[in-house]
Amino acid sequence: MEFPSSSSLLLILLPTHAASPTAGPWKVKKWLNVGKERRLKKAIADVHGFAMEIVRSRRQSASGEENRDDVLSRFVASDEHGDEALRDIVLSFLIAGRETSSSALTWFFWLVSSRPDVVARIADEVRSVRSMAGTRPGDPFTFDALRDMRYLHAALTESMRLYPPVPIDSQSSAADDTLPDGTHIGAGWNITYSAYAMGRLAVIWGKDCAEFKPERWLGDDGAFRPESPFRYTVFHAGPRTCLGKEMAYVQMKSIAASVLEEFAVDVVRKNAGSGGVPEHVLSVTLRMKGGLPVQI
Repeated sequence: MEFPSSSSLLLILLPTHAASPTAGPWKVKKWLNVGKERRLKKAIADVHGFAMEIVRSRRQSASGEENRDDVLSRFVASDEHGDEALRDIVLSFLIAGRETSSSALTWFFWLVSSRPDVVARIADEVRSVRSMAGTRPGDPFTFDALRDMRYLHAALTESMRLYPPVPIDSQSSAADDTLPDGTHIGAGWNITYSAYAMGRLAVIWGKDCAEFKPERWLGDDGAFRPESPFRYTVFHAGPRTCLGKEMAYVQMKSIAASVLEEFAVDVVRKNAGSGGVPEHVLSVTLRMKGGLPVQI
C-alpha cells in the first residue's frame, strides 16, 4: 500500500452526486440478502452477539456481590443505558480503542529499536519516577507517575506523528462552508484528509519532518509542549476530537514503560520493505504487514 507523499493533495472533496457506478448491485444484493451483503449481515450479527454477551455478563456480575470498577461496570451501575446502547459502547472500545493503541505501539517499538539513545532516556525517566514514587519494577504505575513521564509522552506522540494509527479520515459537511484557503465546501460533501501526509509536511513540522525526534515536543524546561490539534490531527480536532485520547496515552505509556524498564527489545528486521521500512497495511488503522517480530 502506497501512501501520499508530502507534496500530495491532503484533501479529497466528493460531492454527494458523485455516485459510484457500482452503487446499484450492492443494493440489490442487500434487498435479496445474497452474496457479500448476506455475509456482511451475518458478520455484523456475530459481532453484536459477542458484544451483547459481554454486556449481559457484566449486568449479572453487577447484580451479585462482585464489585468491579471498570468503565463498562460504571455504565451498567448508572442504569441510564439500555443493552443496545451498552453494546455500542463495548464495540466502540473494542474497535476504536484496541486496534489503534496496538497499531501505535507496534510502530513505536519499531522506531525506538534503532534509537538506543531514546530507549536509554525512557528507561532513565521510568527509574527516576519509580524512585520518587517509592515503587519497584513490576508494580503498577499510578496516574501521577505516568503523568510525570514527559519524555515517554513525547516519544509516543512523535511516533504517532509519523505513523498515525488512523492515517486517513473522512468527514461530511453539514452545511455549505468555506475552508481557510477559500475552498468552497458544499452541504453533504465528503471530505477526506491524510494525517499520515500532514505529519510529514515540512511546511508544518520543518525540514526535519521525516526524522524521529521526541525532543521537538519538549520545552526548554523539559515539560511536554502540545501542538494545536489542527496541526497534529492524530486524535482529530474540534467537537469530533477523540474521547479516548487520555485513556490511550495511559495504556500506551503503561505498556511501553513496563517493557523498556526491564527488557531490551530487538526487532527482527525480516519484514522490512524498501528503505528498511516495514510494509504498511491500510485498513481502518495503519497496521504493519506480518506484525513486528522481536526478540526479548
